[in-house]
Amino acid sequence: MAFGWIDEQAELRRTAGLVRTLRPRPADTPLLDLASNDYLGLARHPEVTEGAARAARTWGGGATGSRLVTGTTELHTELERELAEFCGFEAALVFSSGYAANLAAVTALAPHGSLVVSDAGNHASLIDGCRLARGATQVVAHRDPDAVRKALDGHEGPAVAVSDTVFSVDGDAAPLPALAEACREHGAGLVLDDAHGLGVLGDGGRGAPHAAGIAGDEDVVVTVTLSKSLGSQGGAVLGPARVIGHLVNAARTFIFDTGLAPAAAGAALAALRLLRREPGRAARAAEVARDLHARLTAAGLEAVRPDAAVVSVRAPSPEQAVRWAADCRTAGLSVGCFRPPSVPDGISRLRLTARADLSGAEIERAVRVIGETRP
Repeated sequence: MAFGWIDEQAELRRTAGLVRTLRPRPADTPLLDLASNDYLGLARHPEVTEGAARAARTWGGGATGSRLVTGTTELHTELERELAEFCGFEAALVFSSGYAANLAAVTALAPHGSLVVSDAGNHASLIDGCRLARGATQVVAHRDPDAVRKALDGHEGPAVAVSDTVFSVDGDAAPLPALAEACREHGAGLVLDDAHGLGVLGDGGRGAPHAAGIAGDEDVVVTVTLSKSLGSQGGAVLGPARVIGHLVNAARTFIFDTGLAPAAAGAALAALRLLRREPGRAARAAEVARDLHARLTAAGLEAVRPDAAVVSVRAPSPEQAVRWAADCRTAGLSVGCFRPPSVPDGISRLRLTARADLSGAEIERAVRVIGETRP
């Protein structure tokens, strides 16, 4: 029977307790949300939703084509210009998703004969970019510049190191200055995914590369998503103008994909402008993360110290993690649940989002629910 192997795979997932299910959420919910990536609480902000609506009324419901045909509007170029300037880079290129941006950056900058050095904790989109790239990939130990240096040593030809700036599972940060130094010693480029740093780290939320003092460097390329701190949808690559020009001509997820919908571009631009006016939102998100961590550890829970706005709490097993998250939901709290195979270290955990708009009472309530429902 065609696709009969699918049933075998489904049974293996059921046996291991690893079945994923979709859970449509209503527009209004009484749940306290610590599961989304809306770090700054902007997804429903009136200025952001009006930015989306105004763009849709002006440009229509969709981009109508690829960026190189009809999918680039004046709104896209305006967003690219302001995003690059805000983050400290020469140029930017907007994609339909952060995933597409990562695939573009890695594949277009790793030609035949090149070496890609990838952190073991990288996001799936970076991993897939490495798999699709024409160069060879070497996976190195997590957050280890010396391992990157050793991998690059002796390689002749183009090379690039690839890393998240803030890792999405535990929220720990990469040692960016040391990574940049290791790459420069060998003439290699550095590609950084700042999905979880933009809007939280750096002066006023300008991102982890800005905080590390490497934003705008000629050998640094950064990807961001518009769907987390900016509360919209889409992604972008930031870097030197000549690198961005290369992506326009070589990145398949740019050339052959329909452009980002105008509504998403309008929402992201509105959120970016709001963040520029209210830079304290970034500091507040980091403050909430520290507060959550302190309260959780004081309650006897094993929480990882956050470097940005992600706080993870270790669970005894995948099954208990799933049950723990479900019990939290029953008690009115929505939390993320990360477990194998989504986590590279095999450790299951609850993943909490430290949103800038959480009140002290909401933080206290979240910690209480997590503590009361622990396995």
